Amino acid sequence: MATAQQRPGVVLVSMPWPLFNRPSIQLATLKAFLEQEGWPCRAYHLYLSLLERIGPQGYYALSQSSWLSEAVGAAALFKEMSGAAESLYRRLAPRHGLKKDYFPRLVAALKETVAAFLASFDPEGILLVGFSVCLNQLTASLYAARSLKAVCPQLKIVFGGSSCAQEMGRSLMAAFPFIDYVVNGEGELPLLGLVRYLAGEEPTPPEGVFYRRSGEILGGGCSQIDDPDRLPVPDFSDYFQDLTALAPSKRFFPIIPLEFSRGCWWGRCRFCNLNLQWRGYRLKSPQRLAEEVIGLSQRLGVLDFALMDNVLPPARAMDFFRLLAKEGRDYHLFCELRARHSLKELREMRQGGLTEVQVGIEALSTSLLRRLNKGTTAMDNVAIMKNAQAAGLRLHGNLITCFPTSTSEEVAETLEALDFVFPFRPLKAVSFWLGYGSPVFSQPKIYGLRRLYPHSFYRYLFPPEILQTLVPLVWGYVGDRRRQQALWRPVVVKARAWAEAYRRLRGQGPLLSYRDGGDFIILRQVLPDGSVHHHRLRGPSRRVYLFLESPQSLEEISARMSLASDRLLAFLKDLVAKRLVFAEGDRFLALAIRGVEGGA
Repeated sequence: MATAQQRPGVVLVSMPWPLFNRPSIQLATLKAFLEQEGWPCRAYHLYLSLLERIGPQGYYALSQSSWLSEAVGAAALFKEMSGAAESLYRRLAPRHGLKKDYFPRLVAALKETVAAFLASFDPEGILLVGFSVCLNQLTASLYAARSLKAVCPQLKIVFGGSSCAQEMGRSLMAAFPFIDYVVNGEGELPLLGLVRYLAGEEPTPPEGVFYRRSGEILGGGCSQIDDPDRLPVPDFSDYFQDLTALAPSKRFFPIIPLEFSRGCWWGRCRFCNLNLQWRGYRLKSPQRLAEEVIGLSQRLGVLDFALMDNVLPPARAMDFFRLLAKEGRDYHLFCELRARHSLKELREMRQGGLTEVQVGIEALSTSLLRRLNKGTTAMDNVAIMKNAQAAGLRLHGNLITCFPTSTSEEVAETLEALDFVFPFRPLKAVSFWLGYGSPVFSQPKIYGLRRLYPHSFYRYLFPPEILQTLVPLVWGYVGDRRRQQALWRPVVVKARAWAEAYRRLRGQGPLLSYRDGGDFIILRQVLPDGSVHHHRLRGPSRRVYLFLESPQSLEEISARMSLASDRLLAFLKDLVAKRLVFAEGDRFLALAIRGVEGGA
């Protein structure tokens, strides 16, 4: 058996098109884990090489569209598909601010990137080359893997990542013979077992890996770490080495990705397929994650971090941010949250360095939220939008449109709610897409879907014989699509107008704010047309409004303020009519934020 010093090495590759200013958390975690176990590892972030060729603006625009990204790789991968891939690119490019005639240059840049990698690649002492294949990386990874196999046929090619989970991974092996193994699910234990197997230290391929035997694809399963605290700190050294190799004018300060948890503690959203690679929910301790942030900040000289969790664990997240707050450093952190955090909690997170959040809002209709199985209400979503603004956080969120079986009443509720959330950072209207493995995909008849098929855009990317075998990530369906598109068109138009007005008016400060005068408050309200209205509330009116900082029922307000319900309800209805208060059922929420606090 080889000693640790004699062991062959492992090469890991991340191809375009992830966000270029973040190292691959997948490569950094696997590298640290393999080296901890005594296996040398080098991680290549080839998207940095491509970035140097096309520049950050073009790269970023491509990375925002899976179809544009995959079209570039498809043209390199299949000569016979280059014309179709370019036609798809030309169709979609204007939506992302890209020139239609830019496609040949992008394809050439990808080919140059791969050629430069192959020219510098030394296969001596390398046991396998693994490709991390996540969103936007499939065709580029296939092109690089095939090119590498052509010049180094003895090398074992391994695919893994979220785009290789379950039957997607098995189908990739069936369609592309140059892929020798596919890791299904979490990568550490299966990849370690595979390395040991290929080195002759184990008799059979490990659980969690698809492999071939006598022309048949076998294996699969799942093997994962029980306690994430046992994992080593991710090793980003190779990313920084690749970053330093860029021309000085093209270098930048990156955002470091980290994991608090794997899986999703909620895990019930019917449209979601983000947890195909996990079994169950596991998380690190707040102390361990804080140690990672502090240590990496000091070692790498960075202050910007992104927590890659599907959603943060609520209680432990608070402990984590409290630990960071004690450090007194100017951290900037991004994370994803559910819409259940109070203003007090968000302020505490802000003190610990949180500056940017993605919130799983998805809808402003409680009926539709039930249909999506979000476990939240429209009131919850409006409250988190307000609270994020008041806490000085930059909030990102989506509005899912065209969800199968959604109703005209749900569209009407959404349109009405948009009038109330106008003062806050706009949500992005996104059309529902059917992802492999999601609950809707698994139970299509419940949602009126009569037939499922690979999304029609794949016909521009893959030859027909490949598509017959491939199980892709995105699917099309026969259902009520046209009806949904007609229903939701007013929401799409209104959301676009909201974004345009917000960009135009945000320089005026918070669009709905108040100043407290002790026994009165003055509210300042900027309307979509830019006009400014002022409202003064005195005495009991002031107290009621301030009490509505968080959602309250009519009964709770009446009891706290010792006011008759009928008079109170008339007052609240007037505030609702003026879009100063949001109401749902018998619950009410004041929308204005204190003027000195907002501005995210």
